[in-house]
Formats: sequence, C-alpha cells, structure tokens
Amino acid sequence: MTDTHRHDGSPAAAPTGHQAQYPTRHTVVVPNSINMVSLLGPGDEHLALIEQAFQADVHVRGNRITLYGEPGEVALAERLLDELVSIIRTGQGVTAETVERVLGMLRAETTESPADVLSLNILSNRGRSIRPKTLNQKRYVDSIDKHTITFGIGPAGTGKTYLAMAKAVQALQSKNVNRIILTRPAVEAGERLGFLPGTLSEKIDPYLRPLYDALHDMIDPETIPKLLAAGTIEVAPLAYMRGRTLNDSFIILDEAQNTSPEQMKMFLTRLGFGSKIVVTGDVTQVDLPSGTKSGLRIIQGILDDIEDISFNLLTSNDVVRHRLVGRIVAAYDEFDARPAPRPARPARAEGEA
Repeated sequence: MTDTHRHDGSPAAAPTGHQAQYPTRHTVVVPNSINMVSLLGPGDEHLALIEQAFQADVHVRGNRITLYGEPGEVALAERLLDELVSIIRTGQGVTAETVERVLGMLRAETTESPADVLSLNILSNRGRSIRPKTLNQKRYVDSIDKHTITFGIGPAGTGKTYLAMAKAVQALQSKNVNRIILTRPAVEAGERLGFLPGTLSEKIDPYLRPLYDALHDMIDPETIPKLLAAGTIEVAPLAYMRGRTLNDSFIILDEAQNTSPEQMKMFLTRLGFGSKIVVTGDVTQVDLPSGTKSGLRIIQGILDDIEDISFNLLTSNDVVRHRLVGRIVAAYDEFDARPAPRPARPARAEGEA
C-alpha cells in the first residue's frame, strides 16, 4: 500500500472462529492522513463491498485493516485499498460506485493504475470535474489527444459524446483550436420534419438539444450565447457541413450511426489544417430508413489501416449512468446474441398421416 506500513503478525485481534480457517492473514496500516470513513464508506458500506467481492473476512481496528482469505484474494484486496487511498489523496470522494469500478479494473488485470484512470481531470467548471470513469474511457480520451481523427463507438451512457465535448472545451480554453463545431445528422429531415411548426432553426433544435445540454455542464451558461454568436462554438446539423473546409477547429460528429456512407465521407473530408475530429455513435441504434446503410457500420473496414485514425469501442461495462442502465444494455446484448427460436410445426389434423 502506498506510504503504508505492513505488519504481518501484527498485534491486531487474533483470528477467531471461521477467520482461523483462512490460509492467509495480512494486516495493513492506513496512513493517519486518510479519513477512515472516506475509505470504508458511511456505515462501512465500502467495507461490506470488499468482503463480498473477495469472499474474505476484513477486521478493522482504528486505522489497521486485517484481511483473512486466500492468498490471491488478500493480495488483490490490498491493491484495492491502495488504489482507494491514492484516489482519496487526490481530493476526490470515494463512493460505492468508485469501489466497484476500481475492483472491475483490478479483476481485468490491466496494466494501468485504476487511481490514475479515475483521477485524470479533463475539465473543471463550477466546482465540478469531468473525468473518465472506466479504463476504456481513459483510453478513448488518450486517443483523442494522440490522433487527428478518433472514433468512439458504443452504447448509450458510455460517455462518448460527453468526454469528446470536454476535450473540445479543454482544447478551446488552452487555445489549441479557435472554435468548436458540434454536429449531428437530422435523420427525419425529410417529410416528418417539414410538418413541425416553426422556422428551420426551431425544427432542427430538438436534434441538437443534447449537445447544448452538455455545453451547459462545461461552460458558464451566460457565456454560451456570446460564443455561439461569435461563431467560436457552432452547433449545426450535418447538412450544414457540406462544401466547407474546417481549419483550427475541434469538430464532433454525434449520432454518426445515422449517417449514410456518402455523408460520412463528406464529413471526414471537411478536415482542415490544425483540426481534430471525433466521431461518436452506437451501431445498435440506427434510425435510418430501411435499406440505407449506416456509414458508421462500414467505416472501420475502410479506414482501419490508415495512420492517425483511431477506433475505440466502449461496452456496457463503460456505462456511467445509473447502474441499472449498464445492466439493461448488457441484457439487450445477451438477448440479441441468442439464436432465433425455430417456428413451431403446425399441428397435424386428426387422422393425418
């Protein structure tokens, strides 16, 4: 444990009852600078999660934590405590969700430190920090830094667009780009959109509203109208990109699964000097008319071998909304993977051979 003292055979309470049956006993002393309630959770909520996750027994006396269990599980539990201490030292709060995310990364045997993943600060606004919450999210964010064109593909709630927008605002604030361009395809821009009341701007606003909502989380709301009026931030439907060359810009194409292959090619070729492009979408949620191919579904097969283009896949494990959302997405994935049931044979009529 970082900056902690291990005391094997420490004077902590001797194992009693079922504790004596475990093959390994290991005691860790948590630094006095760490609030034990932050580490163990209100009402020992985090402690209960640790015991359940590792099928281990955990005894706490003051700032001494003694672990009883199988050697591998005890070692992993110690690593979990180490990572949680590192996160607390950054000033972040630790929640039950944090414990579960750290545990998931440790179980996956990743080389990255979970504390480094969860402590990466992209953007802070009004006392709120935007950070990746899963290993795949951090890799996605790192890919945006390293590549000119980045694709983020995954189900709803995995932070694809939100993290891309945070990187865009960060790039604007650090003067790496001069403007941000946010765009989405308006998939019903034909007959149904024509029946909606209002001007063209009012008709397309519902398609762009999620982008405005995310902006309000990242920029002081009173400055957004000024940035929009000055063209520093532009939010527009994909059709408005045709014929343009976008220099010194951070460009995000959201809901890219609803682009045709021709629209995808048109968008990617808008790239100008000093610009970055991030394309996000969910290939399981295509709303295009029947018979129209999704440009996002075929693009990796076209561009996979081109240098400076990165494809990042996120899964239900990366969903950062309510924990039920991840379970719902996983359940749908499992359902879609099942073989289709065979049609029942028609019943034979009486006396039929």
